[in-house]
Formats: sequence, structure tokens, C-alpha cells
Amino acid sequence: MQQNETNKPAAAPKKSKTFLIVLIVLLAAGGWFGTTKYLHAQHHEETDNAQIEANISPVIPRVAGYVKEVRVKDNQLVKKGDTLLILDDRDLALRVQQAEAALATAKSNLGAAQANTNASRANIATTQAGISTATVQIEAAQINVRRTTQDYERYANLIKDHSVTQQQFDQAEAAKQTAEKQLQILVQQKNQVARQTNSVSSQSNATSSQIGVAGAVIKQREVDVAEAKLNLSYAVVVAPETGMVSKVSVQEGQFLQPGQSLFSIVLNNDIWIVANFKETQFEKMRVGQKVTITADAFPGHEFEATLTSFSPATGSRFALLPPDNASGNFVKVVQRLPVKIEFANQTDSLVKQLRPGMNVGVDVHL
Repeated sequence: MQQNETNKPAAAPKKSKTFLIVLIVLLAAGGWFGTTKYLHAQHHEETDNAQIEANISPVIPRVAGYVKEVRVKDNQLVKKGDTLLILDDRDLALRVQQAEAALATAKSNLGAAQANTNASRANIATTQAGISTATVQIEAAQINVRRTTQDYERYANLIKDHSVTQQQFDQAEAAKQTAEKQLQILVQQKNQVARQTNSVSSQSNATSSQIGVAGAVIKQREVDVAEAKLNLSYAVVVAPETGMVSKVSVQEGQFLQPGQSLFSIVLNNDIWIVANFKETQFEKMRVGQKVTITADAFPGHEFEATLTSFSPATGSRFALLPPDNASGNFVKVVQRLPVKIEFANQTDSLVKQLRPGMNVGVDVHL
């Protein structure tokens, strides 16, 4: 019993020594871990608020119509120009025919206006020739008036001494009056032809202006035909770019409106990362710095990347209801700044397996 009592106090120092050793090891490990993290933090900025991004092109019809045929399925790979949907184009084809008929009518109106103009110009030439003829006739009538007037004056002198008979005098007087009347009639006819020429000239100007109007109408109808044919071509909805089709929720017989978003095509040209860093991490970050990426989809694998650009504003500025500090309800919240990061090797097989929306971790080497 005495031996046992003397041995018990000796065991206590042994346990205390083991605890001390464990404590020292833990403190050393904690110090090493803390020092490592501190040194790492001095040369790195990290965040897990980051996702894969890519160009996504929406498929939107440009004309209204009923879906006649759907030629793609969910998650299908399509190339630029491949047919995605076909709309019922009968209404659009009728509009093309209507536009072409209107164009034909406009062209016939132009032909009629040109014919009327040519006829008016011919009438002008005819009336101008009539004026020339009337002028010559008036000159002849004026000569006749002068001759008959001279005869009349001569017979008037001769009848005073009875050198001529009364009948000869009357004949000379009648010839003079007839010549004067004929001259008056010719002058009136010339004036009438001149007025007719002016009228025909005005009509010709009017028909000439109709040619211009008809030409403008033809151009408008040609534009209508081109627009109708363009809308007819929109009945076939094609892929705007090469990529992967998202879920296709369009059914045959469904009525579509212009501008209605149907589904999307995720372009397969390249992908990038948008990381949202706190504004307190922004101080030492620069464009061109090396970045290490870790993806949740491929744990243990690191991707090389480069910081390429910074957003011109924080993410909250682009929100639907951005915060307004002037409202009086100001509460300081650390803001995040979106940063664009691009992969160094887009041809990496694992990079090609990444999909937009996947979460990644970002480590920027300062």
C-alpha cells in the first residue's frame, strides 16, 4: 500500500508534460497557419463571389405568326444560319403580292403621265404652229387692208368730180370694210390660239409634275415590296450565332409576337469570369495581374487566368432600385465591384466543360 501511494504522485508530472508538448505543437501549428495566411493575404486577394459568364444570344422573331415547324431540341448544338423555327408565311406572301400589284399600278400611272405629257407637248407644238400661221395671215390681211384703203380713198376723190361711178365707189368701200373685218377676225383667232397655247402649256407643266409624283410613288412601292419580301424571309427564324440551344419552350401552332423572347443560344466562342470583390480589396488590384481559379465542378484543379478589366460602377448601381444615400436612410454597406477575369488557355479541355453560372473561387496575385 505504501508503494502504491508513493508511485501515484510520480504519474502526474508525466501527464502534465504530454499536455505541454501537445499545447506547444498546437500553438506552433496555429502560429504557422496564421503567419502563412497573413503573408498570403499581403500578396493575394480572394473571393468566392464569382461565376462563369458567356455570351448568350436570345432568339426573337421579327414578325408575328403561328409556328409551323420547330426544328431544334433542348441542349442542341446549332451553327450560325441553321433554321430554328418556321412560321406560317401565307399572310406574308399575300402582302408581297399586294405590294407588287401596287408597284405595277404605280408604274402604269407613270406611263400614263408620260403619255399625257407627250400629248400636251404635241398640242403645244400644234398651237404654236397655228400662231405662226395666224401671224402670216394677219400680215397678208394688213396688206389687203392697206390696198383696199388706198383704193377707197382714191375712189372717194374721183367720185367727187364724177370720174367713177357710184357702183365702183361702193365696191371699193365694201372691199375696204371686208378687209378690215377679215383682219379683225384673224387677230381674234390669233389671240384665241395664244390663250389655247398657254392653257396647253400649263397642262403640260401639270402632267410633267405628275411624272415626278408617279416616280416618287414607284420608289415608295418598291420599298414596300422590299419590306414585304424582307418580312417574308423573317418567317424562317435562323440561329444568329453558333452555340448551344437552351430549353425550347415553343410548340407548333403557338402564336408569336414580334420581339417575344423564345429561348436562348449560349455562344461557344469563349467564356470568362465575373468576380465581385469588396471595395476594401480594390486598393492593390490592377489590370494584367495573374489569377488562379478553382471551380466547384473540378475540385483540386487550378485554372490560370488574367484580370482584364474593372466595372465602371459597383453592382448595386445597376440594380433595379439602386440605393440613394440622399434619402436619409443611409446605412453604410460594403459595396462590391465586378471584375472581369479571362482564362489564359481557352482551349483547355476542362475550360470547355465549364458552363455559365457555375461558381468558382478567385485568387488574384497582387
